[in-house]
Order: sequence, then C-alpha cells, then structure tokens
Amino acid sequence: MSLLPIPKGELRWGYSTGACATACTKAALQALIEQEDVAAVTITLPGGEEVLFKIHHCSYTATTATCATYKDSGDDPDVTNGAEIASSISFGGDATVNFLPGEGVGMVTLPGLSIGVGEPAINPVPRQMMTQVIQELLTHYHIDKRVSVSVSVTNGATLAEKTLNARLGIVNGISILGTTGKVKPFSAAAYIASIEQGIDVALANGLNTVVINSGGRSEKILRQLHPELPVLAFVQYGNWIGETLAKINNTPLHSFTIGMMLGKAVKLAGGALNTHSKESSWDKGFVAALAATAGYDQEKCDSIRQLNMASRLTELFPFNAGEPFYPTLAAQCRRVIAAAIRPLPFKIVLIDATDQYLLFAD
Repeated sequence: MSLLPIPKGELRWGYSTGACATACTKAALQALIEQEDVAAVTITLPGGEEVLFKIHHCSYTATTATCATYKDSGDDPDVTNGAEIASSISFGGDATVNFLPGEGVGMVTLPGLSIGVGEPAINPVPRQMMTQVIQELLTHYHIDKRVSVSVSVTNGATLAEKTLNARLGIVNGISILGTTGKVKPFSAAAYIASIEQGIDVALANGLNTVVINSGGRSEKILRQLHPELPVLAFVQYGNWIGETLAKINNTPLHSFTIGMMLGKAVKLAGGALNTHSKESSWDKGFVAALAATAGYDQEKCDSIRQLNMASRLTELFPFNAGEPFYPTLAAQCRRVIAAAIRPLPFKIVLIDATDQYLLFAD
C-alpha cells in the first residue's frame, strides 16, 4: 500500500466499520422492538465520545429488522469509504449475543487471528461495542431474550480484493475493524494491522520464519528464492518497516528475511523505518559516505549526488556480488535493523530495477 499525498490543512477524522456496524445494530434492534422506522442513532465510542449516525435504510417485520448506513472515513483514503454497512437483528440463538455470517463480511479460515476459525471476521472491539448496545436496549425495554446479529457489507467481497484479507485466511469479504471507533486520516492503521495479523497467522500455522517484503514485485522474487515456504510465510510491509520489526520483536520467530528494492534500502540504511516518500527521502551525502567507506574514490562518490533516484545506483556500481558497495549498504541496513529488534538471525535481499537480487546472510 502506498500513501497518497496528504492534503494540506486540518484533516477530518472518520469512523470505523466497527462503529458503523454498531450503529446499525442498535438501530435494527430498536426498530425490531418498537416496530417503527429508525432514522438516526447515537452510540458511545470506546473513548467515551458520543456520535450520531444517520440510518439511510430501515426495514422490519415481527421477527427481524435490518438497518444500514454509509461509512464515512473522513479524509482517510480507505477502500471502505462510502461502503454500505448493514446489520440484521433477530431474537434467538445459542448465546446471549450471536454473530452470524453476513454477505460481504469475510469468514475466518485460518488460525492465528483474534477471531476463531469459522467465525465472521468481526474483530473483538466491534463485537464488544455491538454487545453493549444490545444489552443496553434489552435492559431498557425489560426484554430477556437472546439476540442474533448478521453484519453485511454491500460489495464487500469486491472491496476485499483491495486488501490483504485473502492471505490472512479471511475469505469472501472485508473485516469489521476498529479499536477506537474512529479512523485517523492517513494513519494506515488497517494496513499495519494486516502486517501484524499476517505474522500471527504464520506463527499459528507452525512457521518459525517469515519473509517480509515491500510488495508484490519483490515478493515474486523472494518466493522464487524460497520455494520451500508457503504463501503464509510472506508478509508485505509496504513502507512500514519499523512497525513490522516491532511485531517481529514481540514474537517467538526464530529468523526472518527482509527483501528491499534499492530505493528503500538506502533510506533504511540512513535510519528511516518508514520509507514512504512523504516520510523520508534518500540522503545522497550519506550514501556517498557509504561508498567512500567501501573504498571508492572521491569522483565516484561525488557522482552519487548527481543521481535523481536511488535505483540508478546500479549505473555507478554494477549490481553483482563482487561490487563492494552492496555489501556495505547491506551491512548498514543490518545495523539499523539489529538496533530495532532482539538478537535474531535474519537475511537481507537487495533487489534492483531489473529484478535481480543479491542475498546477504548473517
């Protein structure tokens, strides 16, 4: 995932799919109990803030009710912005509150997530929020019944194709997410959560190593390099190397491999753990100093300052194992990574613009 340019000025926060589902759940249960249309409801977010949600659709019978709203992500470029989220409510079920499959909400098929296999992909905090509004309404109306909830998302399966759900074992829909109920613009919280979940899924399925990479292009190369590993072992970090390393640091993984295009490698070598162009740029002076350390003369080092892109370093330094620049670059990346994690063996794979790679082990 690449971040879009962040607009200037104050950015508007939005609301999570979990908050939307909670509002629809409250509205639907109220409509079922009162047998009347509900046009808006107020819910309390985990932080205590009260938020009004408009309900654009409400239908009910004597036994079930469905309410829907449109998700507003604020100024965050989330794939679910504007999505129609609905909740259908009925009485009955095995538990006090039952979460049933709904169209467009994914189903969990692999262990390692916070939700069990065979359950709809509704994360714990949204489940807690929906359970709370249900219990509050039942208490208010003096009703002692069990309740079943089915959350759905229009075109959710199509939206999920733009996420990493499939590689996490979440099939046929999106996840209902959120820990605060709010969406911070351009925070990439959902992507970072998918990184953490990807590592959890790998561990839960018996893997003790992972291969982290910046995206589909580098992953294709790394899969060829590691044909013995299943797809679950490959986790895309995008630009969030720091968050990925923090997750690795708090797991029992035995080792890992990190694959990087040269543009990201020179940023990481300079200490940037977020390699998005908005957050960091490559320091030509720093890279020139690395080249000097590797034994290149002043003229060659100065030539680095004339490059407009780090990928063009291969014009100065042929991309092969015998060229001193690349072991020096990899060694500096290793120092930055090692400072961010516990003692753990890892390999570095540098990749050039023609998809050639150089492997550097401990």
